[in-house]
Amino acid sequence: MVKLHPNYINKEGKREYVILPYEEFSLIKSLLEDFEDLRDLREAKKTEGKKRGIPFAKVKAELGIA
Repeated sequence: MVKLHPNYINKEGKREYVILPYEEFSLIKSLLEDFEDLRDLREAKKTEGKKRGIPFAKVKAELGIA
């Protein structure tokens, strides 16, 4: 669980902005990127279904990467 230490900026009596310590912001950003990667992976698996993948060694050989 991420423990946040937000500071709020109010406008006309309502919270309008949040300020977070940079380390907390960076952690949240990283977690969101991981979540997006996981979502994309799940979507790709659903879209591709039972199609066979290409072995990594073959991809490396085709790209000329040793």
